[in-house]
Amino acid sequence: MEITKVGVLGCGLMGHGITQICAQGGWEVVVREVSQEKLDGGIGKISKQLARAVEKGKLEQADADGVLARIQPTLDCSDLGECDLVIEAITEDLELKLEMWKEVDAIAKQDAYFATNTSSLSVADQAAVTSRPERFLGLHFFNPAQVMPLLEVVRAEGTGDDAARLGFELGEKLGKTTVAARDNRGFIVNRLLVPYMLDAIRAHEQGVGSIEDIDTGMKAGASHPMGPLTLADFVGLDTLALIADVMHEAYAEERFAAPPTLTRLVEAGHYGRKSGQGFYDYSGERPEPVELDA
Repeated sequence: MEITKVGVLGCGLMGHGITQICAQGGWEVVVREVSQEKLDGGIGKISKQLARAVEKGKLEQADADGVLARIQPTLDCSDLGECDLVIEAITEDLELKLEMWKEVDAIAKQDAYFATNTSSLSVADQAAVTSRPERFLGLHFFNPAQVMPLLEVVRAEGTGDDAARLGFELGEKLGKTTVAARDNRGFIVNRLLVPYMLDAIRAHEQGVGSIEDIDTGMKAGASHPMGPLTLADFVGLDTLALIADVMHEAYAEERFAAPPTLTRLVEAGHYGRKSGQGFYDYSGERPEPVELDA
């Protein structure tokens, strides 16, 4: 089946990036949000990123205008009815995703494919509430989707060959590096990366090193582009805590449990870069480590 129109559910942290790269890939994109404020915010980010690309000479103005012209923002779920592929990028909450898929399944055309961008939840559980589990797969993009090269193509137990093939073809068209991942919590990358970030938080709690020294150590000693605590702030501490809870429940291993410091920061509304403070304070010219109680 040839893909000509893509639907994206959510225009937030991940959704706006997925919307942008699909439109840059030449597809018509319908992006749906639950409020006008969130929709305007996501489209605004796409416009700024395209303008920045034009300013740097990476994109012609006519091409940027063409990308925006291919994007149809909407608050109406029924506008997804003619999409060939619908990609979900909403909050990492299974119940919300299940309710959303039930609604979309009743609207979408019978031969449409569905994909979830979940980073930790079961693909099979989501596919099970639709009438098309064989046309359902996981497409895990990384933040920011328009920059990060990796795409994990996740095949659930009921995913058909055509759907799996579609995932790899989509990744190729978007210029992504694709890997096949099993439908286990965290897939490949988060299965390894989440406990690494959690262990860095525990190391700070135990006095192994300061926030800056832990980050500097891993950058200079392991050639990582950013330290684990900076990375946690970038991912979003609320998102990290949600993923940790899902993986701890799935694997029942202590290394997946959210450390007390992470829980306290999330409860205080300190989610990292997106809220202005996490392990670092982002209100100044450069991030400054926050004094935290161990």
